[in-house]
Amino acid sequence: MRDLPITLLRTFVVVAETLNLTVAAGRLHRAPSTISMQLSRLEDLVSTELLERGQYGVRLTPAGELLRSHAQLLLNQHDRILGAFLNAEIGGKVRFGTHDQYATRSLPPLLETFVLNYPEVRLEVQCDHRPQHLVALVQQRKLDLALVEMPLLSDGGQRLGRDDLVWVRSPLHQAHLREPLPLAVFVEGCYHRDAALQALEQWETPFRVAFTSQSRAGVLAAVRAGIGVGVIPRSTLEEGLVVVEEGLPPLPKTGTTLFVAEQVNEATTRLAQIIRESPQFTHAGFEASHWLLHQLG
Repeated sequence: MRDLPITLLRTFVVVAETLNLTVAAGRLHRAPSTISMQLSRLEDLVSTELLERGQYGVRLTPAGELLRSHAQLLLNQHDRILGAFLNAEIGGKVRFGTHDQYATRSLPPLLETFVLNYPEVRLEVQCDHRPQHLVALVQQRKLDLALVEMPLLSDGGQRLGRDDLVWVRSPLHQAHLREPLPLAVFVEGCYHRDAALQALEQWETPFRVAFTSQSRAGVLAAVRAGIGVGVIPRSTLEEGLVVVEEGLPPLPKTGTTLFVAEQVNEATTRLAQIIRESPQFTHAGFEASHWLLHQLG
């Protein structure tokens, strides 16, 4: 009976998630050639093709889809067992605040890793679209740490990566050509909303708020339906959205910023370290996302 090395399975799961060897290599801190060799070795061990490689990335074969589900279960159990032995002395509560765009996209695999490796820690996550509100909660010691999006030149916190805001619309609708310009945005207090309204006012562009929501999913659903134009970081561009490159005012650059309260426990320090070391929140990670979006677009 052959054994499947945990390292190979972990690489495969990341590749299955990203469907791009370059992006996966960045997350795993390895060269793309190393990733490719590990995948080939895994295919040799299971005696079947797991991936179909193409010009713009990879796709899973039926066998790859089957292995993906089994591999994730095995990795979760492996990490849970290891964490119970190595980190059993680390406990307590971690109160973490963040924006919906991080909680639904970049953070889930990191939080999963944290929960599995520190089973005695009680993690509490609070999502809010108002970055200044989350920062205030950290300063008041009501949160232990917060990951938020701030103006690039703002003070405070640790800047992990930079991005730029862009106008987006549905490729099936011409909402950006309507007058006044209809907007689909978060409710008041969101930095994206504030930046968009300020830019439009400076350009003296007539606008109206056509749709508001407290969730990214709600805002983007309205954009896809043609109700209005939205504002998102470029690195979070999704299928079914088109960047409006002309006709609207430029939007500012932003910084993904980590705020940590003073005198936090060891568990909070460990989570902060996981976030800081993740390529998803570094400038290189954002550049990889931009490269992938360019290739797909």
